[in-house]
Amino acid sequence: MPRAPRPLTDAEKIDWLRLLRSEGVGPVTFFHLVRFYGGAAKALAALPELARRSGRKAPIRVGTAADAERELAAVKRAGAALLGWLEPAYPVPLAAIEDAPPLLTVRGNIAFLSERNIAMVGARNASANGRALAEAIARDLGKAGFVVPSGLARGIDAAAHKGALATGTVAVLAGGIDVCYPPEHRALFDAVAAQGALVAELPPGTEPLARHFPRRNRIISGLAEGVVVIEAALRSGSLITARLAGEQGREVFAVPGSPLDPRCHGSNNLIRQGAALTESAEDVLRALSGRRISPAPAMALAEPDLAPLVPPAEADSDKARTLLIEHLSPSPTAVDELVRQTDLPPALVASALLELELAGRIERHPGNRVARLGT
Repeated sequence: MPRAPRPLTDAEKIDWLRLLRSEGVGPVTFFHLVRFYGGAAKALAALPELARRSGRKAPIRVGTAADAERELAAVKRAGAALLGWLEPAYPVPLAAIEDAPPLLTVRGNIAFLSERNIAMVGARNASANGRALAEAIARDLGKAGFVVPSGLARGIDAAAHKGALATGTVAVLAGGIDVCYPPEHRALFDAVAAQGALVAELPPGTEPLARHFPRRNRIISGLAEGVVVIEAALRSGSLITARLAGEQGREVFAVPGSPLDPRCHGSNNLIRQGAALTESAEDVLRALSGRRISPAPAMALAEPDLAPLVPPAEADSDKARTLLIEHLSPSPTAVDELVRQTDLPPALVASALLELELAGRIERHPGNRVARLGT
């Protein structure tokens, strides 16, 4: 069913926070649980039994109401607001991705998230020319009516924020909404909070770790109709953002650079793979003319008052989990491919994968793929 935007009540936000902060529950699992059980409150009640069926030995840690209330209070102290996937202000392009954050913390002008966005990313150790070009392209995109999201990193990200500050920019953070990283960007952090918007997925106070940055990158690309890459090495986070943009159905633009500069090898390779060669904002605007992201998200939530689906028999779940583990490897596999190879009903596969994830035996990957953990 399509997403039917509506405000979440305070009680619902507490339930959503509790479920999202429960052990083993990421964005994809959150949506499956809410849809499968008919709401976050019912999913919370079902978690212990679902974890038991998975073969998990220790009890699962379920988020408490007290912890959720403390997080909400911390969000308010930071001058921010919590925005849920169902709410009208939640940006449509981000809602359309399969692993959209169920909850976002936003500080600043929340309306910028729902305007047309073009993301810009690139090297942290960018050249002077690269920074100047990033600032100029961001400024011109802003004049054309686009908001420019980026990741507040050194180099290209910072230049893009500065170029679009007067017209609209969004900084997506890898930590909590109240954590400035890198620390030397405090003045830029404060300027974006005052004139643009800060966005975070993790709780206030969370310090960014290496594993948080790919999660942040999917939000940067998910907010945007396209991503412009300037100066990216062959192994860089900017290429992760570009790959995610492609998987999300967004346009990828790359500025060519000297083959003698290692900072340009990745962005040049993107052009080789089909990214649009970009030298100015005009190249981006021309490519996006008449194109908009579909408002229909890939996954729909059941409303809390819907009757939950009947869980499969425990024997069927046991058989499905065993079969799925046999077909999985440390390399991610598409869920549709698992359904085809195992010949199991899709609903049973979805339920068994939920149990395996709660047991810590699999992990989710972008593109509706899963991988086995351990041996």
